[in-house]
Amino acid sequence: MAWVLLALGLVMMVEGLVYVLAPSLIERVLEMLRSLPESTRRQVGLLALVSGLLLVCVAYQLGLN
Repeated sequence: MAWVLLALGLVMMVEGLVYVLAPSLIERVLEMLRSLPESTRRQVGLLALVSGLLLVCVAYQLGLN
């Protein structure tokens, strides 16, 4: 459970940092996402999900358990 909280905290820190340092970039990214077809957004989401799962597995294998 502790590693879930750690991961969630790290994600929130990175997200917050992007909003603090480059808010106009976030607006451009959101506009770009709106222009993509739904199927492409789903594929990007699936890729992010699988990448995150792989990172968690690697962290677990390196001893974060």
